[in-house]
Amino acid sequence: MARRPTIEVLALCAVIFIIQQLFVVFVNTRAAVEFFALGFPLTEYPWTVVTSVYAHASWHHLFSNAIVIALAGLPIEGLTTRVRFHLFVLWTGAFAGFSQILITSELVLGASGAAFALLGYVLTSNRVTGGLLDMLRLSIRQKIAVYILVAAGISLMLHTEGAALYGHFTGLLLGLIAGRMNILRSKERNTQVAS
Repeated sequence: MARRPTIEVLALCAVIFIIQQLFVVFVNTRAAVEFFALGFPLTEYPWTVVTSVYAHASWHHLFSNAIVIALAGLPIEGLTTRVRFHLFVLWTGAFAGFSQILITSELVLGASGAAFALLGYVLTSNRVTGGLLDMLRLSIRQKIAVYILVAAGISLMLHTEGAALYGHFTGLLLGLIAGRMNILRSKERNTQVAS
């Protein structure tokens, strides 16, 4: 059976969460947060650029992100390679985390920025959305304005107390733009699927 990058991301999130819980039990809660969460100064814990994407604050947090990653990731993984998929999750998750800490200076962790990016990618990479946007004949600036409005609207609509609003917005915006550009589409993968 071929490896599924969506399942690998979910497994990585689960493993990191278990390691976090071991930190809570054997070290302390503060160390578990500081060792995995992205925050300033970045030089103190530089690995958190990666760990913060896969770490989660609770089982509920992990589960809610896992649902979105599964629903949006599974259709995308068929269009791309494992490496591109994993890099997209890591890059969008980290960038979303950076936007959150730049605006709020709070520690941030979780795959929600990447989950929102995957969702945004699904929304704009399909033929229906692409066809509608092409029919409108918008300039690049106008398209970006539409993406910003859509990202803001969805982020606000799905926002809950304590959630990383700016990270969700950033992830969704990145996904909307990346999906419209089809950056994950792989000629190599399309050839394999067509055979």
